[in-house]
Amino acid sequence: MQVYVELAVAENFCMDFTLLYAAKAAVKNRGSIRAVALSSAIGACFAVFMPLIPVPEYAAVIIKIAAGLLMCFIAGRFSGFKGYIKFCAVFFALSALLAGALIALYWLVGADYFEGNGYIVSSIPVGIPLFGALIIFIAAKKAAAKFSKGSKRAVGCRIYSGGEYVALNGFFDSGNRVYLRGEPVSVIPSAAAGKLVELAGINDGVKIHTVAGSKFLKVFTADRLEVDLPEGTKSFKNVKIGVSCTRITDAVLHPDILED
Repeated sequence: MQVYVELAVAENFCMDFTLLYAAKAAVKNRGSIRAVALSSAIGACFAVFMPLIPVPEYAAVIIKIAAGLLMCFIAGRFSGFKGYIKFCAVFFALSALLAGALIALYWLVGADYFEGNGYIVSSIPVGIPLFGALIIFIAAKKAAAKFSKGSKRAVGCRIYSGGEYVALNGFFDSGNRVYLRGEPVSVIPSAAAGKLVELAGINDGVKIHTVAGSKFLKVFTADRLEVDLPEGTKSFKNVKIGVSCTRITDAVLHPDILED
């Protein structure tokens, strides 16, 4: 079977991107699509040129595993080692499951394939249509988020810090995309922050972009955030809270805290 380099690069890129994005979604990692694309490009080049390097079989296996670990590190955004290991475990598990499923599928339909460097290359470029389907899914998801950006879910909430707390109304806003080192940041009015800021202390911050330009959002870590949801009150510990640098009256809660 003749394999063209450009086709092999394209198929491996598509397959890597699909697997990395699926792993990212499965563990709810906040790595960017740009980082996933960069990692996939590196993985595709490695998959194509690795067979040209004469190394013993056991060394090749070690190098492949190391390459997979590097790809996960580039593709994700991690606040700790545990999150990185979880991402890697899901990525390798998905890779093994997909490889086994493809071999079974090729055997059933009688398609030709050969295995090299941990990847399956066949006369049916499965990675490319999988990638195409994934891109359509991502585009549809982003379009849905854009159209629902203005939707607000009103709730009551209480923020605790140092034995004190403040109660205020808030809402989950899908337009809130503020993160500090991978952790979601909810924003509260400066008037409500008062005592909490004194007790917790402002120990961090993040640069945000508004219609008025770039501003620095002061951030502190609250001991606990309680939110009154329709299904009951939920409590979240060590939540990042930003003190609004604009005039707002309600808390703008980050939707990702519900996933956490």
